[in-house]
Amino acid sequence: MRFLTLALLAFAASAHAADETPLDKYLAQLKTLRAEFLQTVTDARGATVQKAEGKFVIVRPGKFRWELTPNSNGREQTPQLMVADGKNLWFYDRDLEQVSVKPAATSLTATPASLLSGQGDIRELFRVSAAGKHDGFDWVLVSPRKPDADFREARFAFDHDNLRRMVLKDKLGQTVSLDFTDSQRNVAVADAEVTFTPPAGADVIGSPAS
Repeated sequence: MRFLTLALLAFAASAHAADETPLDKYLAQLKTLRAEFLQTVTDARGATVQKAEGKFVIVRPGKFRWELTPNSNGREQTPQLMVADGKNLWFYDRDLEQVSVKPAATSLTATPASLLSGQGDIRELFRVSAAGKHDGFDWVLVSPRKPDADFREARFAFDHDNLRRMVLKDKLGQTVSLDFTDSQRNVAVADAEVTFTPPAGADVIGSPAS
């Protein structure tokens, strides 16, 4: 019986290793991530509706800062800011001088930062599978297990274990594509980068968890 148990354990371990994707390897040793990217948003017909530049910083588990500067039709718009501090998710609209906040535990977002900053085993919340090789990248497909998620699927592109591209599709057919222009793994991140205090005079909608 002991030998049978050991054989079953060995088989289970080898099966898990066979299912391991570049995303599993990438997240296994990831503590922090700092990245810059170019973002393109297309609608269900494939027409481009927005182009933007952005940057984010991630501290696992559960913290990130996401900043986006849209550039539509050659006209720069006000940057967008989203911060997850481990307890709450904050969104700051500078144009309206308005802050929205909700507890992170009840927030499902479709941002790459929220996917990459998650805690625990990604396979508990998402289905993860290899999606072949094309455009010179090894692709990984991720889809949420819960039907109330904000997005339908996400695809991660890797080049020699480096994350180069990410493509998200939402339930309305909109596609968000990110091409990473620079990224740094496991670098120092100041606490101030992943905390948020509403600016004086800003309207705050929602109640943060304490």
